[in-house]
Amino acid sequence: MRGSGWVGAGVAGLGAGLGAGVLGAGWFYSSLLLDTRQRLVWPEQVLASDGHTVTLRRSRLVEQPGVWGLRWAEGLAVMGPIARVEKDRVVRELLEGPVPAPGTRAAVDTGPYDPDPGARGLEFTEVAVSTPLGPAPAWSVPGASPDTWIIHVHGRGGARREALRVLPALHREGWSQLVISYRNDDVAPPSPDGHYHLGDTEWEDLEAAVRHVVAAGAERIALFCWSMGAAISGAFLNRSSEAGRVGALVWDAPLVDWRATLRQQALNRRLPPALTPVAAGWTSRRIGIDFDHFALQERPPAVRPPTLIVHSVADTAVPVAPSRELARTAPALGWDVEMLEVDGVEHTASWNADPARYEQTVARFLRARLGG
Repeated sequence: MRGSGWVGAGVAGLGAGLGAGVLGAGWFYSSLLLDTRQRLVWPEQVLASDGHTVTLRRSRLVEQPGVWGLRWAEGLAVMGPIARVEKDRVVRELLEGPVPAPGTRAAVDTGPYDPDPGARGLEFTEVAVSTPLGPAPAWSVPGASPDTWIIHVHGRGGARREALRVLPALHREGWSQLVISYRNDDVAPPSPDGHYHLGDTEWEDLEAAVRHVVAAGAERIALFCWSMGAAISGAFLNRSSEAGRVGALVWDAPLVDWRATLRQQALNRRLPPALTPVAAGWTSRRIGIDFDHFALQERPPAVRPPTLIVHSVADTAVPVAPSRELARTAPALGWDVEMLEVDGVEHTASWNADPARYEQTVARFLRARLGG
């Protein structure tokens, strides 16, 4: 009996230790999710370069098709299509910008342009949107139609420069555009607790942006959102008194199911699947979010404008499956949803894969809803 008691106590102790370990790991994963600090990493290496091409060590990201930024500590260049692939290296066209020296550590960047709309040849004004936490900077890009506006909302950890890829194509259609920042951006007010709230409070800053363009004369409004920007816009459409003003949505790699995304992110970090609900539980306690409200195929927003979803099949950050499911079930929800799937590129990189196709698809969709 005494021996079995010791065994029982040992098993109980082991179970308690494992439980504490899971709780601790869940807290750590939750902290990563809510952390607003930005960390630059340079996973690629320049092997050779000249005024026409750049040679990089071969990797999955370097081999993605299309047009990309190549960013390093001192510069940003625009890379074009792959010229050739060798055993351990990839040679790509160098289209614009400075030439990185051999040996430079760099990163493949979905954003080939910096620092503002002037880099795309567009006139703009830096304005301040009056959010509940204070003024948040935004780029106001006037168009030929002062009564039709597109508001751009970047994703978690992103920045306004995310929109620089598509601004010229939409400007050619005549639409005015507002590229917003929101709480916890490096140029915007921080949230009171210093955490991301994953769309659960950020939507209030989008609401402020809608009121800003209405005051500027907007009669027709569309939202163009990347990644977590879709979660922000989903909360806005469900909670804001201004939601009815929105006539169209474009969602690029949208986060329409937080739990599915957390599971994918856990796999990326080689964390056990059982950790995801623990991390979700910690996150709910820390910021008060109800993840059920962010499964939009199950709980669609109260206002459901016509929506175009563009999502890469190879996205390992925000899985494509929830987008597919939302598009499949949308008719039963009374929701007009179109979907374009793109092959061969990572998260929010559908434009990079084929800019002309992307821009034509978006412009066609918005013209049908907004006029142009």
